[in-house]
Amino acid sequence: MSAEQVTAQSVAAPEDLGLDTRLAFREAATRELERLPDGGTLTVDLARTAKVDSAGLSALMLVQRQAADRGQRVILRDPSDELRFLLALTLMTDLFEVEPRRG
Repeated sequence: MSAEQVTAQSVAAPEDLGLDTRLAFREAATRELERLPDGGTLTVDLARTAKVDSAGLSALMLVQRQAADRGQRVILRDPSDELRFLLALTLMTDLFEVEPRRG
């Protein structure tokens, strides 16, 4: 009997994704990426995330780079307008797929 392989995982970002929370977030995201096969998808749920600073943005970028190295993709779900602006300002919009905010 063969087990069905999981091809998608999700991880919730903290309310404040920054210097104090970046390591725990990256570790959680890395654990989920390691569970995925090549071609798998990690969704980062940002619905509760109110603030992202440069350290948090760096953590997102490192998670995306790690995923790309493994042939995986990262989707940002429900990013705030502020985070969308930061991604555009830092020319990182092409690194992520974005699921729009839900009404």
